[in-house]
This record gives sequence, structure tokens and C-alpha cells, in this order.
Amino acid sequence: MIPSLLPQGLRHPGLVRARAAALRRQAGAFAVEFAIVALFFLTLVFTIIEMSRALYLWNALQEVTRRAARDAAVTDFSNASAMAQVQQKAIFRNSAGKLTLGGAVTDQYVRIDYLSLQNESNRTLKIVPIPSGSMPACPTRNKITCTARSGDASCIRMVRVRICQPGGASACDPVPYQPLLPLVHFGIDLPVSETVMRAESLGYYPGMASCN
Repeated sequence: MIPSLLPQGLRHPGLVRARAAALRRQAGAFAVEFAIVALFFLTLVFTIIEMSRALYLWNALQEVTRRAARDAAVTDFSNASAMAQVQQKAIFRNSAGKLTLGGAVTDQYVRIDYLSLQNESNRTLKIVPIPSGSMPACPTRNKITCTARSGDASCIRMVRVRICQPGGASACDPVPYQPLLPLVHFGIDLPVSETVMRAESLGYYPGMASCN
């Protein structure tokens, strides 16, 4: 404040300096208060964003497995290119890549398994995963096997899709949740989001060539 504009009793240089020092202290206190409020506000905003993203992923991954299971039930399992397209379409893409806002989840995380229904001694049916080495060579061979022996261990009756880390063995290792801010670690896993559907044509059509 300009000294000439002060009342007559406040134009003393000492009072002016004290007044200026008080204003500087208030400015410093305001900066500290603003920083605290801003930190709290930004933390709240990013927490809401992460919670919304997590909720989106929980629902999106279930839809991903549903889409993949529906397409895998009518797709030739012996055609690697066609199966890759099933995985890509499941995460809403036309090529290999990541699920939007899905963190580490790519088309390779969409695991498709084929299941048989085997007769138990108590006359019930048990769902059993078919190992890759026991899979039918083609849809025609699967149809022949299932027609002859519906309870055969290599007869594909069901399709199962889960979200797992790629490269795993028979176990489905869950995918860790990756937050938008890498400095924040939640320590939670994404849901496996398992979907099981009845196998339909599996790519078979009348007159399709057989295989060994």
C-alpha cells in the first residue's frame, strides 16, 4: 500500500513495513492452504476415476468372454487365423492389441478352452477340459466322434472362455489390475469373468472335408 494513501497516523515507516510483512505472511499461509486443498481434491478426483475404470473393466471383461464364447462356438477351432480373429473381436478390435482402458489386457489374454462331457459312475455328466494333444483334428472329426460316442474324452461339447495371463499352463492366472497412475498400487486382480457355452457348429458345415 502506498504510504501517501494511508491515513495520517499510519504513515510511519515502521507501520508500513509491519503491514507489508503481515500481507506476505498471509500470502504464504494462503499458498499452503491452497496446496493442501488441491492435493485432497486431486486425490479425490483420481480415486473416482480409478473406481469408475475398475467398474468399467469388471463389466467389460464379462462381455469380452461372452462375445468370445459365442463366436468360438461356431468357429473352426483348427483354424489359427480364425481363432485369432475371435480373440480380437472379443476385445472390440479388428487386429491384435489392447482392450481400451484395459491396462495390460490384450487379445492374448482371452483364453478359449474346449470341454467334454464324460459319464460318471453315478450316471451324471462331468465337464472335463480337453488337453491340446487330445483335441479333434478338425470340426468334421469332432462331429464323427461325438456322433459315435457323445461321452468321448475328445468330443467337444462345451466352450469356455476366461481372462487369464498368457503363457500359463492349465491353471488360469488372474491378471493384476493396473491403475492409470503407475505410482499407485492397489494389489487386486481383474476378474476371470468365466463364460461357458454349448458348442454349436464349431465351424462344421455339411459336406466339409474330413481329416485324420
